[in-house]
Amino acid sequence: MAEESCSVQLIDGDGEYNVSGVESFMKTIKLAECGLSYAVVSIMGPQSSGKSTLMNHLFKTNFREMDAFKGRSQTTKGIWMARGLNIEPLTIIMDLEGSDGRERGEDDTAFEKQSALFALAVSDIVLINMWCHDIGREQAANKPLLKTVFQVMMRLFSPRKTTLLFVIRDKTRTPLENLEPILREDIQKIWDGVPKPQAHKDTPLSEFFNVEVTALSSYEEKEEQFLEQVANLRQRFNHSIAPGGLAGDRRGVVPASGFSFSAQQIWRVIKENKDLDLPAHKVMVATVRCEEIANEKLANVTANEDWIELDEAVQHDIVPGFGKKLSAILEKCLSDYDAEAFFFDEGVRTSKREQLESKLLQLVNPAYQAMLGHLRTKTLDAFKDAFEKALTRGDAFAIASRECTEAFLAKFDKGCEDANIKQANWDPSKVRDKLIRDIDAEILFVRSTKLSELTEKYENKLNKALKEPVEALLETAGDDTWPAIRKLLNKETKVAVSGLESDLAGFELDQATVDELLSKLEKYARSVVENKAREEASRVVIRMKDRFSTLFSRDPDSMPRVWTGKEDIKAITKTARSASMKLLSTLAAIRLDEEKDDIENTLSLALVETSKTGAIKDRGLDPLASSTWETIPNEKTLITPVQCKNMWRQFKSETEFTVTQAISAQEAHKRNNNWLPPPWAIGAMFILGFNEFMVLLRNPLWLAVIFVAYLVGKAMWVQLDITSDFRHGFLSGVLSLSTKFVPTIMNMLKKLAEEGQRPNAPDQQQRAPEMNSKSFGNGVHNNMNSSSSSTSSSVTSSDGCTEISSPLKQ
Repeated sequence: MAEESCSVQLIDGDGEYNVSGVESFMKTIKLAECGLSYAVVSIMGPQSSGKSTLMNHLFKTNFREMDAFKGRSQTTKGIWMARGLNIEPLTIIMDLEGSDGRERGEDDTAFEKQSALFALAVSDIVLINMWCHDIGREQAANKPLLKTVFQVMMRLFSPRKTTLLFVIRDKTRTPLENLEPILREDIQKIWDGVPKPQAHKDTPLSEFFNVEVTALSSYEEKEEQFLEQVANLRQRFNHSIAPGGLAGDRRGVVPASGFSFSAQQIWRVIKENKDLDLPAHKVMVATVRCEEIANEKLANVTANEDWIELDEAVQHDIVPGFGKKLSAILEKCLSDYDAEAFFFDEGVRTSKREQLESKLLQLVNPAYQAMLGHLRTKTLDAFKDAFEKALTRGDAFAIASRECTEAFLAKFDKGCEDANIKQANWDPSKVRDKLIRDIDAEILFVRSTKLSELTEKYENKLNKALKEPVEALLETAGDDTWPAIRKLLNKETKVAVSGLESDLAGFELDQATVDELLSKLEKYARSVVENKAREEASRVVIRMKDRFSTLFSRDPDSMPRVWTGKEDIKAITKTARSASMKLLSTLAAIRLDEEKDDIENTLSLALVETSKTGAIKDRGLDPLASSTWETIPNEKTLITPVQCKNMWRQFKSETEFTVTQAISAQEAHKRNNNWLPPPWAIGAMFILGFNEFMVLLRNPLWLAVIFVAYLVGKAMWVQLDITSDFRHGFLSGVLSLSTKFVPTIMNMLKKLAEEGQRPNAPDQQQRAPEMNSKSFGNGVHNNMNSSSSSTSSSVTSSDGCTEISSPLKQ
């Protein structure tokens, strides 16, 4: 059967190690799965001593046997290896090339020693095949073999204790009890005679070998008895590695998965004729194999679909159960490594396991960091939303920030626990610290924004409460202007500061910060007033002109002045200018502190009291020839003395026209309202008209004619409104009268004719003069186009006398 013929040449006759063949053999028999549960049995002895035959019958192998009909010759070349069938544990059988062969010659013993050393290094049990009739002989072929075994044994540093099973072939009638002492004595003599290193000079044979002896009958003469004895001997190889078994010493055993590599390295060292350090070799094999196993497991994890999916998922978002899933993958990898490397040197195995674990953690660390990054980002975003909602529903800022911070840091810690990898001792504190810094930065930003909004809110309130009132107060510009402004400023500032302080309580700021914000608000309120004052100061000339115009053009009752000639224009001008100067002095400096100054007196002396100013200038002292005010700092100065002087000059030049107009209007009014001739003319008329006056006295009828002429002339005067026509000039008056004279005369005549044709009623006889007068007046009024309607109902005198009826009707 295929299983029965499973054998391979381990080392050929030229000493070449069959790497591929051994690897294939190991896979076939599944040696790597055995761990330490396997045994290696080898056999050595003289050429053609029946070694292969014995192994084939003892372990059911299929080694090539010598053909007796072809003569005695070398059958096995090199070292062959096969699996023993139906034996527990798995037993590897090695058949070595026979010693003392004529093919290699007397001097070519190098391969014998090398193969013997190799067998002792890799085997748990070494069978030494020898003929019974050679026992006790001094020059028998077994002694060179034993010397070779003992000599090469000395090249093993700290060797394990190997079982030497001497198989006596073709046993004679001599009992085994008699043969064994002789054999042991010969073995001891050979051991004692073998040169030993100083370290093992006094070491007994039992420290290196466990010597067992058995005997077998002749295969050719007593085959049945031989097979029965072989079957009994086979039973001793079952469970050979158990305590008390043939291969009980397992100190130097190499795990099954490393057997091929170990055997290859041992053979390489032996061929190089170096001393074989089995403990060091064991470490070296463990190092190589554990490294191979670790790399294999690492490659398995890298190609693991679960890991690939997990790694891809965590690059995009949080993966629930990340830590458990990844820990399970790593745990399986490490468990598989432990299972395969369990039987190798503990120190090497542990070291390589640590290296594998380090590589695995290095492999998964980016995914872990990505997981923490997502946790930090998601937590920060959730914190921002929750914090904003808390502030929106009116929670106090400090309480909201504290509660949200605690809640979301706890949530982050829980996420870190979920992402924690059991095999790693990674500390997420750095990411947590960064999250804390981000949260603190967000809180600081929101706090700064909220504080800015609060400050802006109260600044707007101050703007609304101060700007227009201050502007109104500055426009009035009296002695109580700045005290009123100070009172308003203190009141509104106190209200704003109190409100802001109340709102700041929810922020739990330190007192220094609160004081700074309140102080900033107070300064802002002051700056509002100062800016408004500067704004008003920039257009002070306009304000002065408005004030002058108001006071000059209107009386104390705010009625427009009519310049009739009775008004004292000089006094009015001085009063208006003094009021304008008061405005200038008020806006010359900021007086928010209760400090007295002499600006008003200085301006009054320099600009209004010209007589006193002239005396000062005569002495070469000009109080306004300066760029600063005494006791007024530069930062509080709005208009310098020099600027005041220039502005006053500009103000006077721009208001001079108004005064000139008033004077002109007054003079014109006087001229228009003076109808009497000059006194000299009146005297001349009286002297020259004395004769005519006497004629009137002698003839009273002329008085009636003159009276009628007066009435007609008065009526014409009123109807034509001569005063208003000549008010615009003589030429325009003449032209206007020339167009209205004839229509007015015709109107009057028409009315008189109509009144003459109307019959008189009895009840109207007594009132005829009065009605005629009214008819005459009304008739003229109804047909006139004059603009004056107040005099249309009657004819009155210019000084307000009672109405006079016309006598023409009589």
